[in-house]
Amino acid sequence: MSNNGNLEAVEFLDQQPRCACVLLLDTSGSMSGSPISALNAGLETFRNELGKDDLAKQRVEVAVIEFNSRVNVVQDFVQAEDFRPPTLSATGSTAMGAGIEKAIDLLQERKQRYRDKGITYYRPWIFMITDGGPTDSVDKATTKLHEGENKKSFAFFAVGVQGADSNALKRISVREPKMLEGLNFGELFVWLSTSMQKVSQSKPGEQVPMEKPGWEMVS
Repeated sequence: MSNNGNLEAVEFLDQQPRCACVLLLDTSGSMSGSPISALNAGLETFRNELGKDDLAKQRVEVAVIEFNSRVNVVQDFVQAEDFRPPTLSATGSTAMGAGIEKAIDLLQERKQRYRDKGITYYRPWIFMITDGGPTDSVDKATTKLHEGENKKSFAFFAVGVQGADSNALKRISVREPKMLEGLNFGELFVWLSTSMQKVSQSKPGEQVPMEKPGWEMVS
């Protein structure tokens, strides 16, 4: 049997319900220096925090998409216990619209995979972090986001770092965007991990109350 065949055979061997989370990350040139270093460190924190919860390690699945001048799936979906954070670098512009569309498409493909294999799943998350505004059209992405949210196909969260265009994020997102205090990625990813753990401990379809983010900038 090929390696792909082996992977396919064990992919859903445990039959645990799955909670898919796409990290949609801005790696445009304005993120170079301290911001991208802090983001990479935050990804390590996310992995370590998820690794403390045995249930989350099995149920949470993580994918990473970066957007700069292009969109790149840096990490396709893996169980949290197998997640190895990539080392991201910053360059180019901010193709946010294309990034959002890719994240939605990737989730749709993953959910179909769950259905094909008889795996139950939680409402997936798209968690976007950006320090700027889109340099491409976001019209189609915004329409798809709002349609998906209305159908409860996924939940989209936008986090703005220093310099982010909060007005643009408000137009795109159904939920009020959150603004990060400084480069506090560590606390942000601890909060995200805690949220994922709470979801994974619930029943699919159950409403899970989230803690108020302690990393949010107070205006």
